[in-house]
Amino acid sequence: MIRKLFLTALAALSITSFELYAQEKSIVVSSTTSTEQSGLFNYMLPIFKMKTGIEVKVVAVGTGQALDIGRRGDADVVFVHDKPAEEKFVEEGYSTKRYEVMYNDFILIGPKSDPAKVGGGKDIQAAFQKISAAQAPFISRGDKSGTHAAELRYWKGAGISVSPGPAWYKETGSGMGPALNTASAMNGYILADRGTWLSFKNRGDLVILVQGDPKLFNQYGVMLVNPAKFPHVKKAQGQEFIDWLISKNGQDVIASYKIDGEQLFFPNAKK
Repeated sequence: MIRKLFLTALAALSITSFELYAQEKSIVVSSTTSTEQSGLFNYMLPIFKMKTGIEVKVVAVGTGQALDIGRRGDADVVFVHDKPAEEKFVEEGYSTKRYEVMYNDFILIGPKSDPAKVGGGKDIQAAFQKISAAQAPFISRGDKSGTHAAELRYWKGAGISVSPGPAWYKETGSGMGPALNTASAMNGYILADRGTWLSFKNRGDLVILVQGDPKLFNQYGVMLVNPAKFPHVKKAQGQEFIDWLISKNGQDVIASYKIDGEQLFFPNAKK
């Protein structure tokens, strides 16, 4: 009898807990590490919550992992920066629409001594050729992130194979911040997004050596995970977050985020 009452109470508690979760004004966003490690989310999300009451719970991983989380239905929204992979995500039916939100750029970081003599140039593929020829240490995230995908495109464009990796090519399998820490410790070259670099403190002897190549353009996009595939996706709240990101208010908030007076991300949502 006691056991029956206990099980009944437990079942009631479970139903209540589930209902409370379903009604909770919160969403899960799987996103690239750069949006978190640059400090953008810490700046932006409290403003969104104050306006809407919706709490955004961020899972910050590489873009490839963030998209996989969306494919499993373990996020309501995906916010990443690898346009070809995002378009494939939509084509596969995991979302019905991709929205452009903002951009910044990739930069090539390296030691002040610049053993590969890449400094001052704007051609990222020519710089990669010089790094390979000098066999200078290069730190790769190696994590299937948007940054890693861009880096691999530049190596391919330079006509250089890094798979399997040569001895001077080091893969960390980590986010942007930890990979920058490795580059700082090894005094090596690394491709980084500008936002994370501007917020990075442990620079050591590292400086920006190559920037300004149009190929270094870095676009961010956001997508609602398809509720037709995953009925538990919080469609209304997830879409409210997306609509705010691409609204004038959201775009103004993104533009206003700066470090030492330098803007990290540039809004470009297509109305």
